[in-house]
Amino acid sequence: MKRLVTVVTGGSRGIGAATCLRLAQDGHDVVVGYVRDAEAAERVAAGVRDAGARSVTARVDTSVEADVERLFAVAEKRLGPVTGLVNNAAVTGPLGRLVDTDPAVLRRVVDVNLVGTLLCSRRAARTMTAAGHGVIVNVSSAAATLGSPGEYVHYAATKAAVDALTLGLAKELGPDGVRVNAVAPGVIDTEMHTTMGAPDRAERAAPSIPLRRPGRAEEIAAAVAWLMSPDASYATGAVLRVSGGR
Repeated sequence: MKRLVTVVTGGSRGIGAATCLRLAQDGHDVVVGYVRDAEAAERVAAGVRDAGARSVTARVDTSVEADVERLFAVAEKRLGPVTGLVNNAAVTGPLGRLVDTDPAVLRRVVDVNLVGTLLCSRRAARTMTAAGHGVIVNVSSAAATLGSPGEYVHYAATKAAVDALTLGLAKELGPDGVRVNAVAPGVIDTEMHTTMGAPDRAERAAPSIPLRRPGRAEEIAAAVAWLMSPDASYATGAVLRVSGGR
């Protein structure tokens, strides 16, 4: 029986790291994509191996086509044909109003969150359509429908685009046996908030969330794992909101 081989971008921390570990428990061999922190990526890969699966790491800027090609080449050479892709890599830039946001930040957010997801999906689709099966899960955001005014409307806009991509690509690839879905997390307690300049943001948001708490990375990973599993075999084009009711 052929092994499941899944590429997870942004796999060295937060939701990506939790997803790598959860997928390993479900029998996936995992390629941990990362952009900077090789040591963190290796720790995640070690965790995958401890769970009984194979794992390799690959440095990749998903907005660069050559990097994406190399990512999949590493996966195929070291683990085998890619059967799954989790498009998790994303950036926000500092929190703030659009009028105060540096144009360079705007371009980087679009390049990573949208162009990167497009490039990785395009590359995965080549392998998956040829094989006649495969699963892509995009990590979107509840921001796509909330708009995130005063925080990062540019990030929200890219995630709305990811939702549109999910729907369109699901219809396009469905006849080829490839499913495409997305998970839209709400406020999740990860280090991303510190990167944005608001380390206590998750806790501050708790009163505005119907479940009165931020989510955990493991809860998003569980949703991703379900969409990748045979239990979700008739789900495609879906955006699964995991946001505590927000």
